[in-house]
Amino acid sequence: MKPLAALLLAATPALADPAIILTPTDALNWATTPEGVAFAPLSGDRMTEAYFAMVRLPAGTVSPPHIKSATMFGLMLEGEMTHATPDAVNPPKIGPGAYYEIPANLPHISACVSATPCVTMLYQDGAFDFLPVTP
Repeated sequence: MKPLAALLLAATPALADPAIILTPTDALNWATTPEGVAFAPLSGDRMTEAYFAMVRLPAGTVSPPHIKSATMFGLMLEGEMTHATPDAVNPPKIGPGAYYEIPANLPHISACVSATPCVTMLYQDGAFDFLPVTP
C-alpha cells in the first residue's frame, strides 16, 4: 500500500502557475448606485459573497443609520470620512492611510465629510447588504 501522501498527490490535479494581477486605475470598472456611491470590484461578487472592492462616495454623502450583516474592513485612500454609531457626537475624521473596521450588525452612520470625494479600499467578509435601522 502506498503512503497517504502519495495517494493524495496522485489524486490532485496539477495546479496552474500563479500569476500577478495588475489593474491600472483607469481599468477599474466602476458601477454607480442610485445614491451615487460607486463600486469597482477587485475580487468576489459583492452581492453574493465576501468581496474586495474600491468604493467612491461623493463629497457630502451621509448614510442613514444602518447595519451590515458582515464585518467591513477599510483603508482610506482619498478624502475624509467618519464612521460612528448613531448616538456619537463629533465623531473623529479619518483620512488617507487610515484603517477602519465596522463589526457586523453594529448600527452606524458613514459620511464623506471632505470637500472632495472619498475613496476607500474595502473588504467585507460576507455579501453586501444595507439594512436601515431606527436609532
